[in-house]
Amino acid sequence: MPTSGGLYYAAAVLAPPGYGPFAAWITGWSNWIGQITAAPSVNYSLAAMMLAAASVYNPSYVPTAWHTYLLTTLIMIIHSVISSMPTKWIARFNSYGSTFNMLALVAVIIAIPAGTKNVPKFTPSKEVWGTITNLTDFPDGVAVLMTFVGVIWTMSGYDSPFHLSEECSNANIASPRAIVMTSGVGGLMGWFLQLVVAYTVLDIEAVMDSDLGQPWASYLLQVMPQKTAMGILALTIVCGFSMGQGCMVAASRVTYAYARDDCFPLSRVWKQVHPSTQTPVNAVILNSILGVLMCLLMLAGDVAIGALFSIGGIAQFIAFAIPIAIRVFMVGDRFRRGPWHLGPFGRVIGGMGVSFVLLMVPVLCLPSETGSNLTPDLMNWTCLVYGAPMLAVTVWWVVDARRWFKGPKVNVEHAIHPVEETVGVEVEVDSDGESPPEDGVRTTVEHMYPKST
Repeated sequence: MPTSGGLYYAAAVLAPPGYGPFAAWITGWSNWIGQITAAPSVNYSLAAMMLAAASVYNPSYVPTAWHTYLLTTLIMIIHSVISSMPTKWIARFNSYGSTFNMLALVAVIIAIPAGTKNVPKFTPSKEVWGTITNLTDFPDGVAVLMTFVGVIWTMSGYDSPFHLSEECSNANIASPRAIVMTSGVGGLMGWFLQLVVAYTVLDIEAVMDSDLGQPWASYLLQVMPQKTAMGILALTIVCGFSMGQGCMVAASRVTYAYARDDCFPLSRVWKQVHPSTQTPVNAVILNSILGVLMCLLMLAGDVAIGALFSIGGIAQFIAFAIPIAIRVFMVGDRFRRGPWHLGPFGRVIGGMGVSFVLLMVPVLCLPSETGSNLTPDLMNWTCLVYGAPMLAVTVWWVVDARRWFKGPKVNVEHAIHPVEETVGVEVEVDSDGESPPEDGVRTTVEHMYPKST
């Protein structure tokens, strides 16, 4: 289903008759919240790395929250400009960035074991696999699950090709192939990188508590000579810039797609396509402004800005799980596969995915401290920061939106319910196949909504 709406569109198509608009509404808002937090959280990490590099070369300089905020804002503005360019320019930038990311990742995985200053070079496997450094008040098993937040946040953007599918050729093959490649290659190479870190890190608590304020930079300086560490950090910064820009592009296309279906207040403004660049510039500007405002959380402390990371993971995972759950448990044999599919393993893999989300969402909301150790500034505010807007949009649906929101414009090729159960118009026909008279009834086969809506 190659449309910019992505998960939101899929949920509407797959949902039982009458429930498509509501499924799209909840999926869309959850996905949108995750999308608009992606670029700010990536750029926050990027700014922290850049300032950490500056403090290494100038030990008297200590980055403050305001410095990080202002640098993050500058990066957001640069990404907004790039994301507003014509599609061909954006594609070229993303191609260069993706290629550099892969090459840099391979180089880092090789460089760290080869250049480590540790003696001996590697921690014994018995310690790597048999010892858990638990910095929480929870049992080790729960603490291990809590560490998935980093992986989930990193992997939560693998649907980006879905949202860019209207801007590429052969989308029903190219988009799923890109999803599989990014999640597969990213997951595998990320696993190798984690192994490298686990076998070379000397003192985890020292890395976390470093004055640099950026764990990756602290780790590199702990295990590598300074010049080598700074070289690897520079590669990471370039990769981070490319990743943040990719997040900005994907988020703007999601905003555009939802505005096209009148999801937002002032949708007529956000769905406009700039006549010169043929890209949704207004949607880019909206996301950029919201991102800059969200980054103000960093002024409230590390725990507050940390919620930005968890929100992205939770919001995206819930948005992924809704259409997958509908497809696995409700659609049954009515599901029509596209040219790229998982064959007989589709429902099994989908069921496992939904189960994993149900397990991890509560875990991602846990604070690291419990009991008397838990104070307001150490509380995990993810459930509130994500739950409050989702509760608000649900109430909005019940009170008002259900009366006017009819879901995305569904192409007849994707509809899984009988055509006679739907109405709409795009192609004008009459009973004998001729064009209808001027006062005739228009019937459409391209855009369809369930009768009950």
